[in-house]
Amino acid sequence: MKISTKGRYGMTIMIELAKNHGEGPVSLKSIAQTHNLSEHYLEQLVAPLRNAGLVRSIRGAYGGYVLTNEPSKITAGDIIRVLEGPIVLVEGIEDEAPAQRELWIRIRNSIKSVLDNTTIEDLANHTNDQGVSDAYMFYI
Repeated sequence: MKISTKGRYGMTIMIELAKNHGEGPVSLKSIAQTHNLSEHYLEQLVAPLRNAGLVRSIRGAYGGYVLTNEPSKITAGDIIRVLEGPIVLVEGIEDEAPAQRELWIRIRNSIKSVLDNTTIEDLANHTNDQGVSDAYMFYI
């Protein structure tokens, strides 16, 4: 499974909104400037998030976007499914040998578990000293 820039930047939007939850709307311009991203691209990503009911827009001079729910109730899985679609590791696993099919299912279920048990509140509160070393990078 590969998460595209849609998923990554969408997660950035949602984490920033979670960090500012309860403090009023956050503009996409400020998120774009903070993370050196294209504001136009973020506008394209926020539309499906809004349509899915994860964020709402507030118009006006001090407008922007806010979460529609508490950050503790929105998971990474909610966001990834909206922006990337269903979580699928391998297409056509029903044609695989039973042992391989079981492996793909277990990997998919592990990925779903991580995404569905990680809230944007967890991500917004994350600090670099929480026991995760940047020294190890795993590619699947």
